[in-house]
Amino acid sequence: MFGRKNSPLRLLPWKTRIAFTVYSTIRGSAFRNDGTINRRLLNFINITAKVPSEPIDGLKISDITVDPKRNLWFRLYTPANITTLLPVVVYFHGGGFAYMSADSKPFDTLCRRLSRENSAVVVSVNYRYSPEFKYPSQYEDGFDALKFIDKKQFKGFPDNADLSRCFIAGDSAGGNLSHHLAVRVAKTDDDEFKQVKVIGLIGIQPWFGGQERTESEIKLENGPALSLDRTDWLWKAFLPQGSNRDHFASNVFGPNCSEDISKLKKFPPTLVVVGKWDLLQDWQRRYYEGLKRFGKEAYIVEFPNAFHGFYSLTEFPETPLLFKEVKKFVQNQLAKASGK
Repeated sequence: MFGRKNSPLRLLPWKTRIAFTVYSTIRGSAFRNDGTINRRLLNFINITAKVPSEPIDGLKISDITVDPKRNLWFRLYTPANITTLLPVVVYFHGGGFAYMSADSKPFDTLCRRLSRENSAVVVSVNYRYSPEFKYPSQYEDGFDALKFIDKKQFKGFPDNADLSRCFIAGDSAGGNLSHHLAVRVAKTDDDEFKQVKVIGLIGIQPWFGGQERTESEIKLENGPALSLDRTDWLWKAFLPQGSNRDHFASNVFGPNCSEDISKLKKFPPTLVVVGKWDLLQDWQRRYYEGLKRFGKEAYIVEFPNAFHGFYSLTEFPETPLLFKEVKKFVQNQLAKASGK
């Protein structure tokens, strides 16, 4: 195992390291052995960001409800004072499908930056939690949110949001959700979505897995921010009763894979972000390799010091590098979509 001298947490200010460790410890105690979650404890440590009453940092921010019965809503980030057509990024937050939210401060900060640096309208979707709502609830929420946006039958959506240049993006569990949403969209008839056209998929340390124990899972079973025991617990909380981690929701190109995505012409070019201190890295590389094997356009970026969820810490040295890679991918796909 890696000692403290080698840990990437050494790259953070000591106050941030202490806060990170305390937060991770408290969060871990919320996951009970009986498969339930202490929601009160998780809500206590989930620091949220309120919607500002006025534009801030060049952005207009608002919350829009899709379905109150499901607590399905999204936070909308729109660059202010820009009248030209803007691409749209539909973002899904991480948290093992079990915790965090679209208004959690780390994701609010991330989506603000994503909107500013890419001059894009960002739609950050809040979806249901497991284990209260298991697979496929979160996938259904993602699809319904995208359909809701496609119709544009609600107040507050900017007129200059160009849904024909749409990206689906997400980190960790949100990266998993993004893949399955992209597959479902690619399988729809051309008239299913009137305005939305997905031209890119961004998976930031996407959460995939399987029954097999990979080398990185063994080597980093107690790695920074995420442990193997935690991922096992979260998969059990999310997957259908009686399923194991080779369910196609987690092991997308595994033994139970039923999707031949080589036939899906509308499946978008994909960026996969990997951290070399993330115990999930082997599954993420297999995902990238699976996309290539099925003939899909895919790119992979690896950060040598990145642990799982590093992008939630603005002080981490590789966080700005991530945004540069995302911007490069977005610009490349926009150029191809415009025929340049």
